[in-house]
Amino acid sequence: MKYKMLVLDMDDTLLTDDHKISDRNKEMLLKAQEMGVYVVLASGRPTPAMIKYAEYLQLPRFGSYILSFNGAVITQMKDGKILFEQSLSKQDIHALYDFSTKQHVQIITYIDGLIVSESASEYIDIETNLTGIPFNQVANFKEAVHSSAIKCILLEEPSYLKQVEQILKSEMPHINASISKPFFLEVTQQGIDKAASLKHLAALLDIHQNEIIAVGNAGNDLSMVEYAGLGVWVDNVSPELRDKADVIVASNNNDGVAEVVERFILQPEAL
Repeated sequence: MKYKMLVLDMDDTLLTDDHKISDRNKEMLLKAQEMGVYVVLASGRPTPAMIKYAEYLQLPRFGSYILSFNGAVITQMKDGKILFEQSLSKQDIHALYDFSTKQHVQIITYIDGLIVSESASEYIDIETNLTGIPFNQVANFKEAVHSSAIKCILLEEPSYLKQVEQILKSEMPHINASISKPFFLEVTQQGIDKAASLKHLAALLDIHQNEIIAVGNAGNDLSMVEYAGLGVWVDNVSPELRDKADVIVASNNNDGVAEVVERFILQPEAL
């Protein structure tokens, strides 16, 4: 099989624990693109928090794409054009705030280029550090959220957050929820996830799903890993997901993405 697209989750998959792209991963991804393979970054991160990595991998030069906000936005890197965008309504965000208050979890969203929340915590600090987006702690969340927004994140201790995920899916079945990092429950509009956006992008490029490799490590990657012709986990995948991919490669700290390129794109027997 000759693969035409390689789709990569970022945090804990492409990026090492210190949020860097290793030299070996970069080398292999440039080789893949030189062979005509689209390298697509697919992350829960907001778009601005992905751009520098996309540029480092020369995605604009090779005409590739990023799927941000868990697939709620598709951006064409050669010119920054947004090809697709789907937001949560203000009403849904307010309902999520009420739900978060009832369940005693924190909630953030993204308004006017800022991370917005009523509370501060170590979990919100992680998001601000990951994304580089300024944090605006507000007195009244609903007053601050005056429009639609791409997504929300509910944040809390991981074991409790898993319970909250199930309650949320039961009480608000019209939205999509999935865990990225163990303490992040990402919420987008119904029908929005990485697989849905990947399917949309593949149709635009006339690429069949069997010609796609998707690599991830967490619950918000599951849909695209199951959709792709070759679904891959890095070795640090969440344990409960370990049997839900076709292949497991080395961890994010041991150049797992480079292994994927070498085994399934560069080697003749993989073509």
